[in-house]
Amino acid sequence: MAQHAQPRGHEKIETSNFLMIVLILVTVAIGGIVEIVPLFFQKSTTQPVEGLRPYTALQLAGRDVYIREGCYNCHSQMVRPFRAETLRYGQFSLAGEYVYDHPFQWGSKRTGPDLHRVGGRYSDEWHRVHLMNPRDLVPESNMPAYPWLATATVDPASMASRMNALRRLGVPYTEEEVAKAADDVRGKTEMDAVIAYLQVLGTAFK
Repeated sequence: MAQHAQPRGHEKIETSNFLMIVLILVTVAIGGIVEIVPLFFQKSTTQPVEGLRPYTALQLAGRDVYIREGCYNCHSQMVRPFRAETLRYGQFSLAGEYVYDHPFQWGSKRTGPDLHRVGGRYSDEWHRVHLMNPRDLVPESNMPAYPWLATATVDPASMASRMNALRRLGVPYTEEEVAKAADDVRGKTEMDAVIAYLQVLGTAFK
């Protein structure tokens, strides 16, 4: 009887499910390390762009409300480097603009427009009316209204701990900024906070 030759070399890998899976995982792991690790040492991804400042206490409170209300589900915050995007939204986003964002709000879906360059495009009053009832300004809008933000107030007592948590992640808040955070938001509504947050988005890059 003829003896079947044992598979060798590449044939041995292709005929062994276990060996194939292990080698694929090793290859993907090495490729991932080569792609990702250098980013931790690249200045363009770890250093803030010139003019970038940490969020103020009111802006930070607004960002928390923005996340709580799920705004990121419909609005991205990353202008990609394509002509169609830069014509509509402005200068494409730079990694250094997100250094103080924990977590970042890049997003992957746009039911509504990208908001990364929305800061300063509209007045505070425009945002206020839009949040109360978007269809008063954009009749075809399917964005929900957020009237409760006009009456809910920001909790001053929570701000210092939030800012201290971000300090541990590298956001350069000073002791003075943390100490006066409660006073900076006292009496402010959640709508005031969200508007303050929206008005600073993308304004660091000139």
